[in-house]
Amino acid sequence: MTIDTTAAVVTFDGETLGIDEVRRIAEEHAPCAVSPGVLTKAAASRKQFEDIIHQGASVYGVTTGYGEMIYMQVEPSKEVELQTNLIRSHSAGVGPLFAEDEARAILAARLNALSRGYSAVRPEVLERLALYLNEGIIPAIPEIGSLGASGDLATLSHIAITVIGEGYVLRDGRRVPTGEVLRERGIQPLEMRFKEGLALINGTSGMTGLGSLVVGRALDQLHQAEIVSALLLEALRCSTSPFLPEGHELARPHHGQIDSAANLRTLLSDSRRAASHSEIREEVERKRLGEDVTRTDVYLQKAYTLRAIPQVLGAVRDTLRHAANTLSIELNSATDNPLFFPGKEVFHGGNYHGQPVAFAMDFTTIALTQLGVLSERQSNRLLNRHLNYGLPEFLVAGAPGLNSGFAGAQYPATALVAENRTIGPASTQSVPSNGDNQDIVSMGLISARNARRVLANNTKILALEFLAAAQAVDLNDCYGQLSTAGRATYDKVRSMVPTLDHDRYMADELEVVADAIGHGEFLHAVTSAGITLR
Repeated sequence: MTIDTTAAVVTFDGETLGIDEVRRIAEEHAPCAVSPGVLTKAAASRKQFEDIIHQGASVYGVTTGYGEMIYMQVEPSKEVELQTNLIRSHSAGVGPLFAEDEARAILAARLNALSRGYSAVRPEVLERLALYLNEGIIPAIPEIGSLGASGDLATLSHIAITVIGEGYVLRDGRRVPTGEVLRERGIQPLEMRFKEGLALINGTSGMTGLGSLVVGRALDQLHQAEIVSALLLEALRCSTSPFLPEGHELARPHHGQIDSAANLRTLLSDSRRAASHSEIREEVERKRLGEDVTRTDVYLQKAYTLRAIPQVLGAVRDTLRHAANTLSIELNSATDNPLFFPGKEVFHGGNYHGQPVAFAMDFTTIALTQLGVLSERQSNRLLNRHLNYGLPEFLVAGAPGLNSGFAGAQYPATALVAENRTIGPASTQSVPSNGDNQDIVSMGLISARNARRVLANNTKILALEFLAAAQAVDLNDCYGQLSTAGRATYDKVRSMVPTLDHDRYMADELEVVADAIGHGEFLHAVTSAGITLR
């Protein structure tokens, strides 16, 4: 791993970590550090906590067994064995491993939660997690096993096991023994002392770290849905009237709707292809014959997928912003148990329960599913000769019938819309476990993984729309009339895929464009052209 030492350092202070910082650490390998103030506070808190234990106080997970076995008392002299056994026993995740960027995000989320200062871990533990991020020592974390109730126990145990020198870390996408890597780097494993094993594994950092990546990327995907919608509107010479500010800011002031309408106005601002309402009205009036009923074949208003874009994508935006706010709070929360507040009774509670994040990620799944529905239906309007205002069926450039154009390319998008709709909420799927101690659970990590799956599916749904919209521009020969944003979008498509002038193998082309969407390349193309979106 190469770290950009010129990049701004992300400082963990337990209070100000946001989704953007998590993405920088996960995706760009930004260097990081723990705030000196946090380390000082952690040292003082740890001493006071140890004093309480040595005075004979009974504390869950320190002088007791875990979960349903809380009734078992354990002598303080067994501190290391008790914490180590917990980590080993819960390192039982199964299934595929989280990708490196996802594991980095989870690790960053756990470090910041512990930096909040109420978990009573030693400064050495915080510094070790930061060292892992900076040195690229990234735990191999299986995706399946968390109930999101007592936090993401299985998920985080696969981080904690590496801190004690066991388990596996990632190297070139494959897992290798942790001990081997630590020896190569001259790093000594840490022993877990009072509560530290529990503090490392008991929290919502799995769902929160992964969720932060998903929601951050979903906001990028939302912008790209607006960008391709604008190109579609230009290709079909649609009206700009549905995006006028008064219809949103005065009539129905949902913040997301206002912003989506503003983005579409910006994207279409210098278009010579999109029409104003007055232009369309004048065309209608020119074709009126003075009879009781005249067929003008001019649509004063067009279909909802062309007119209600701010209402649909605006609602998606508001949902994602709600999820981002929930994740921001959770990133900067102490989510293990028990918690130590100097001078107060040790807090035995349930901050590890992932219900807020589970709900937010299920909302994200629902919102992203509808984004995919809108995109597929917009593509359908381009491909259906009865709906595309004079374009050839399936955007065939050659002889229809002999060529099928985009007919086959629509099928994966339609199938993925159906697949997205099968991915239901996980937050209501509570199944009791742990001897019925964990008798109501959030399944928050499943919610985050579901949202990630829909997000990935949408890149392929949107890929069809980008390709179809560019093909429609070619067939209408209207490139010179496009807006600045429209030309930037079209050029980006054509830099990857040529015009479909005859039937050819299309699977790779869809994947290439989907990958570009996943990496935010269309958003970058538009912003590089001087366009600023909300």
